[in-house]
Amino acid sequence: MAARFAISVRDLNELLADMGGGYSFPDRPCNEVAPRLFVGDASAARDIPGLRQLGITHVLNAAEGKSFMHVDTGARFYAGTDIAYLGLRASDSPDFNLGAYFGRAADFIAGALGQDGRVLVHCREGYSRAPTLAIAYLMLCQGMDVRTALSTVRQHRAIGPNDGFLAQLCELNERLVAERKA
Repeated sequence: MAARFAISVRDLNELLADMGGGYSFPDRPCNEVAPRLFVGDASAARDIPGLRQLGITHVLNAAEGKSFMHVDTGARFYAGTDIAYLGLRASDSPDFNLGAYFGRAADFIAGALGQDGRVLVHCREGYSRAPTLAIAYLMLCQGMDVRTALSTVRQHRAIGPNDGFLAQLCELNERLVAERKA
């Protein structure tokens, strides 16, 4: 892909900004961002009756851990609920390599959706880590480019992946464009 056609972090930030150039925050614990794919926060992940009401069959925790910026749920938390669980110990830091988890997360989501499941991808706020993984899934498994995937998620939920995660999505986009041309 020629450099002049590359998508930049700045381009993605412009897509994320509202009409006034600012950012908004989610107004609900979770939102369906694509058919049967939900992005949410810690409160949504901990609300077993709410998950049942939504028909959630799989939970991907993009913030597994016990620190303030993480969500301390795990397979044991969902024991007896018939909810499959995948936890990723990711930090919401621009220098964290969330891209290392893109394939694993996409496979988990695709596997669930392929079984007519419903997936909640969450982190602490449902604002940076979780939407980044949902966008990567749309790119890897639904054939979307990064702009389309980001816009699809943003259309349904206020999100704000950090610039490091946006850069990793740009890199994924360039790799996928090259692979699809080959």
